[in-house]
Amino acid sequence: MIDDTITAIATAPGEAGISIVRISGPSSIDILDKIFKSKKGISIREFPQRRIVYGHIVDREKDKVVDEVLVVYMKAPYTYTKEDVVEINCHGGIVPTRNILGLILKNGVRMAEPGEFTKRAFLNGRIDLAQAEAVMDLISAKTDKGFDVAMSQLEGSLSKDVKDVRDVIIETLAHLHVSIDYTEEDIEEITYSELLENLEFVRGQIEKLLGTTETGKIIREGLNTVIIGKPNVGKSSLLNALLRESRAIVTDVPGTTRDIIEEYLSIKGIPLKIIDTAGIRETEDLVERIGVERSKEFFNKADLIILVLDASQELTEEDREIIEHIEDKRAIVLLNKTDLPEKIKREELEELLIDKKIIRISILEGKGLEEIEEEIISMVYGGAVKAKDTSFVTNVRHKNSLEKALKSIEEGIDAVNQNLPYDLIEVDIKDCYDVLGEITGDTVDDDIVNRIFANFCLGK
Repeated sequence: MIDDTITAIATAPGEAGISIVRISGPSSIDILDKIFKSKKGISIREFPQRRIVYGHIVDREKDKVVDEVLVVYMKAPYTYTKEDVVEINCHGGIVPTRNILGLILKNGVRMAEPGEFTKRAFLNGRIDLAQAEAVMDLISAKTDKGFDVAMSQLEGSLSKDVKDVRDVIIETLAHLHVSIDYTEEDIEEITYSELLENLEFVRGQIEKLLGTTETGKIIREGLNTVIIGKPNVGKSSLLNALLRESRAIVTDVPGTTRDIIEEYLSIKGIPLKIIDTAGIRETEDLVERIGVERSKEFFNKADLIILVLDASQELTEEDREIIEHIEDKRAIVLLNKTDLPEKIKREELEELLIDKKIIRISILEGKGLEEIEEEIISMVYGGAVKAKDTSFVTNVRHKNSLEKALKSIEEGIDAVNQNLPYDLIEVDIKDCYDVLGEITGDTVDDDIVNRIFANFCLGK
């Protein structure tokens, strides 16, 4: 039972048209009644709930108007937290917002912890834990696709998938209990073949969810993409072309880019943090050498490598050395400057770049850019899921729980295949059921819940 009342500023700090101060808890209406005076002089209790009322926040001790405001109060349980909630819309800016918050705190309300409003929504049963985590994904979404996926999870898509799997497990456990506890009764026992069929189905559903995790992570966090290549092959020109603006300096002088340039862009809903690196080569220039070393560091951490080669020149030892480094990396190879006579040997390239996509482009003429974007989309979605789908596992915590659940159900399947006693099989199935419950919060412990909400922003 939550019996205290909390408050926080629900809008971002700084100058704005309005700021919102939120109060939630059993004393919300009492507090508002103490500090708010409507224009008509009527108590807020006499106005219908969910109706915006115009008036002033006043400090009655000092007989002072704090700010001109619009307020609304909402009675439990039909609120975000399922508690009584008050929202005060005041003038935007640090001073009026801070003064109103201070007045509320002075009247006995506690400052909310990060994410505590959403935490109360979870504890009071309005949303489950997966839906609560989707709230922060909505706030931090970098693209429309990321927003759509987060909204789908907020509406319960992932929770429903997990619930459907757990329903099959609980039904299986119920049959097992009957078979274990009522062996002397004239009740039909579940057979090993029936058990195996159920567990194989559960494993398939878990694997299906796990199959979306890599794409889900990219949609949520972005694809860390590094452009590499020798100096003067067109790396900075490529960055400018993808951004549709002149972000990087482009000249005919090799080594122009000496430091790392980072930019964000969206390719059909996929957020890319794209990094233009210094050309990788041996150099005596101290500044350029530092840039080359940093390029190598980013290369090692990249999710996707875009290697740019000069199609108008034959491969050099520097090119071959770079190609060797991308052998085990997810990479796209671009042959730039195809508007000039080609000297690069395609046969040699194809031998060196087995299983790597090679795209002919001319940044000068704007050719090949759409093919690059389509290849990135294809690599991210991998054909396993459709770009229009919104059922993705985007959260590392959820992925870890699914992996543990898969391990448990596979151990259960092994036990069935060995015809082990039902009570031993039951242990593995129950473990799977409990671990899946961690995703929605049905079986999660308080420490995990507290850590999750500690990452939320204040006022949410």
